[in-house]
Amino acid sequence: MSGNNQQNGHASARALADADASQTGKRRTPWGLAVVAVLFVVMPFLTWYGTSFWRTLTGAQVEEYLADTQNQRHVQHALEEIDRRIIKGDDATRRWYPRIIQLSTDQATDLRLAAAWVMGDDNRAQEFHDALLRLLEDQEPAVRRMAALSLSRFNDPRCNAELAAMLRDYAVGVGVAGKILTMLPAGSIVSRQAMIARVRTDAGEVREVRSPLAGRVKTVSVMENSNVNASDELLVLAPDGENVLQSLRALYLVGSDAELAEVERYARGVAGVPDAVQKQATLTAEAIKRRASKNP
Repeated sequence: MSGNNQQNGHASARALADADASQTGKRRTPWGLAVVAVLFVVMPFLTWYGTSFWRTLTGAQVEEYLADTQNQRHVQHALEEIDRRIIKGDDATRRWYPRIIQLSTDQATDLRLAAAWVMGDDNRAQEFHDALLRLLEDQEPAVRRMAALSLSRFNDPRCNAELAAMLRDYAVGVGVAGKILTMLPAGSIVSRQAMIARVRTDAGEVREVRSPLAGRVKTVSVMENSNVNASDELLVLAPDGENVLQSLRALYLVGSDAELAEVERYARGVAGVPDAVQKQATLTAEAIKRRASKNP
């Protein structure tokens, strides 16, 4: 924080104290008010500074954060810093590549997701290419999709099936047997990991079902107070507009005739999807057709 902001905070506190003293006829010490004023300004900044991924890290901090397995945000912050350096063309980042690949196999979904994202920004690294192909088989759809987006940077069409899946509805299973207590209604907008239902198991335990993807609840497959099996379908998610846009941008690079019909559906316009998606779909369809004409 700049010295001017701190001085302004102190000045404001002194002004408040002086005004209060003039009303009561007795001058009070400004110290307490000054401290409160500064805390209101400084503490939010310190909170942001300690948690924001935009804060630049030194090489030593990157090393420290990458090794901090007890704090996922530290690891994610380190990956953000590495990604910034990769984009700038800093070849020194290669010393961290083995750790990034190791994180792509971590049990924490968010770390695999972040690793997949970073690996897409160096499409010269064969070790990243190989790791991303493995992530196409990940159990979590969000990780598979991030891997597919990154693989498009390698011009690898093996990601196309997953990219096409991003354009379609996604059925979410219950995952646990029991009785549905509550669930989101159709039309609800959800983010990844948002709670979409609560289930009481046969053992009496209340379990939360969370969405594996962002999207809109298109249809609900079961009713509240109904009994369900773990394999039952809970609801169907319509794809999130931002994810559709990212998929279309990737298919612009690697899409083929197999994905053309799905792309053209968005080019014609899909209800509830931003105009930017329709424009990108038109561009992507044209790019696919150009490739097809060159390779009949």
